[in-house]
Amino acid sequence: MPGSSEPTSSVPSEEAVVFPCAGSRLLGVLHHAPGSPKTGILIVTGGPQYRIGSHRQFLLLARSFAAAGVPTFRFDHRGSGDSEGPYLGFEGIDADIGAAVDAFFARSPGLKHVVLWGICDAASAILFYAGCDRRVAGLLLVNPWVREAEGEARTLVKHYYGQRILDPAFWRKLLSGGVAVLPALRGFIAGVAGWLRAAAPARAGNAAGSNNARDTRPLPNRMAGGLAAFDGPVGLILSGRDITAREFLEASKEAQWRRLLADPRVTRHDLPDADHTFSRRTWRDSVARWTLSWLQSIGR
Repeated sequence: MPGSSEPTSSVPSEEAVVFPCAGSRLLGVLHHAPGSPKTGILIVTGGPQYRIGSHRQFLLLARSFAAAGVPTFRFDHRGSGDSEGPYLGFEGIDADIGAAVDAFFARSPGLKHVVLWGICDAASAILFYAGCDRRVAGLLLVNPWVREAEGEARTLVKHYYGQRILDPAFWRKLLSGGVAVLPALRGFIAGVAGWLRAAAPARAGNAAGSNNARDTRPLPNRMAGGLAAFDGPVGLILSGRDITAREFLEASKEAQWRRLLADPRVTRHDLPDADHTFSRRTWRDSVARWTLSWLQSIGR
């Protein structure tokens, strides 16, 4: 490859794949790995991402995994990237994930298992899907998306307004006139009021439950149900400088989540300085190394 210091022969081959899903054609890219590996990684994308990822992170991660001997498949679900069909949101891509797993196996002789890897709402989508496919041998969940009105307001109050109140620099600016007092107070009061307004209907829904065909429980509860239905190993990566990760940590304080995350099959890795999408190379490389180490630890 011109301009590359790496010999072309050492770079695993990459194959564009077009495959069907519910009457639409989806596009994916398969990163082959040398030998005949039995486990591969399927990178699931969420909105508004597509198969390349923010600052090319899915592409670069897939190449890292393949170079380490793990075939990797990344794809555009319906309505995203170069794939056809309507955009259904992360709660409606079960069929897309299943079709991608089918395509991955069809083009990877010897493949026996697949690990689903996803960030943000793709991690949430993975939890909805994983329990229904026995080919899925593990889950890698990165900064899972649990956002609903109550959780968002609670997180903002605790981690934004709460930290500002305890920050000496904030009070110095306030007393010196560097911060407008009334807008700051209005913001804090509005945050608390939003939390209280959102909490009431959400808690009522939790108590009432639902027998409808469409599960109307709060998103964190449905995700916990998905995790409970999956009996394989789970890796969890959380960024320290990410509101989505903090919302997940707040939601995971509920009793069901505490039990699930305390299970020995769940392994957690924190990157205290990283942002949501691991925009620095050192953070992305850490995610790649930990993913590969986790795969080895679970015997895949």
